[in-house]
Amino acid sequence: MNWVEVEFQKLVNFYNHIRVPLSGMEREKRQGSYRYYGAQNIIDYVDDYLFDGEYVLIAEDGANLMTRNAPIAQIVDGQFWVNNHAHIVKAKEGVSTNRFINYLINNNNLSGYITGAAQPKLSQKNLKIIKFKVPPYKYQVAIDDLLSNYDNLIENNKRRIALLEESARQLYKEWFVRFRFPGHEHVKIVNGVPEGWKSIKADDVVDILSGGTPKTSVPEFWNGGIPFFTPKDATSSVYASYTEKTLSSKGLDNCSSKLYPKNTLFITARGTVGKLNLAQRPMAMNQSCYALAGKENINQVFLFFAMQAGIQQVKSRAVGAVFDAIIKDTFKLIPFVLPPKALIDQFTDFTTPVLNQIDTLLTSNTKLTAARDTLLPKLMSGELAV
Repeated sequence: MNWVEVEFQKLVNFYNHIRVPLSGMEREKRQGSYRYYGAQNIIDYVDDYLFDGEYVLIAEDGANLMTRNAPIAQIVDGQFWVNNHAHIVKAKEGVSTNRFINYLINNNNLSGYITGAAQPKLSQKNLKIIKFKVPPYKYQVAIDDLLSNYDNLIENNKRRIALLEESARQLYKEWFVRFRFPGHEHVKIVNGVPEGWKSIKADDVVDILSGGTPKTSVPEFWNGGIPFFTPKDATSSVYASYTEKTLSSKGLDNCSSKLYPKNTLFITARGTVGKLNLAQRPMAMNQSCYALAGKENINQVFLFFAMQAGIQQVKSRAVGAVFDAIIKDTFKLIPFVLPPKALIDQFTDFTTPVLNQIDTLLTSNTKLTAARDTLLPKLMSGELAV
């Protein structure tokens, strides 16, 4: 098959001239429902859009251009706004596809075209002249079709996960926030909670455990098989399943963190503060987080949803920043409603199968992603034919 080397500008059209940056103050005045993208992700929502359709966004600046801890290109569809920190391109019809362009950017080393040490930058001028070896258009479409099967399965699983998580959150709110639990019609409200319930603080019902970091200067402590949770790994989902860094067994032995079991509840204490995740598998943890374990009759499933509701309650009452950092005394401020054990058990019986489904779908996505990522470079290099 005849692969040819072509400049990037031969494959795409650029739309950078349409993008418009808005300051934080301008965005605050223009809050709305349209996504506002920066170099990597959505950073706000505004009242209007600049683009309508499917485009590929490529980071123009930022440390991630060099570290590649996350993809530097993404496909964005619909109506949205983009600031001046991302290039906006679209594949030329009959020449390439947006999905192939996205794969091409994310799976090639572009470091030779990136300038700036303190603030890495991939200029439009340099991006245009990057040379890539590409196959004929029909082969690009075939690669696109094959890999999109993996991507579509992953996205479908993500949607199912989101629906399952929301069903569990709504059940918690219905029973323990709105107090419409089974048999609520026959229970009086006393001092703001159903009779027999307790209105307490989080530190009354959790053991608060700490983490630590082994020396980063000792290579044999790192890159092993033990996930190492930090605030960067916090997600908006129930589970944390992936960590950017891993420890070796020696690293764990030389770290003040324990290996916390599956379903340990992590809360971020510095950086991104107050994010909650259950560990999908055993993990160690750094000192910018706490691990929470329920006391007595408080199981980890109930604890996750109760802590999430308590933190949201604190946020809703706060003016300005909620926490600059979380310390152990902070848990004396987080409200916690403690129902009878029988109701906790009933809630857990309903939600455990839901979380088990989420666990299964996350594991499936991990396997699908690994299979796709193994296949991808072989297809993109021509080693495998479609």
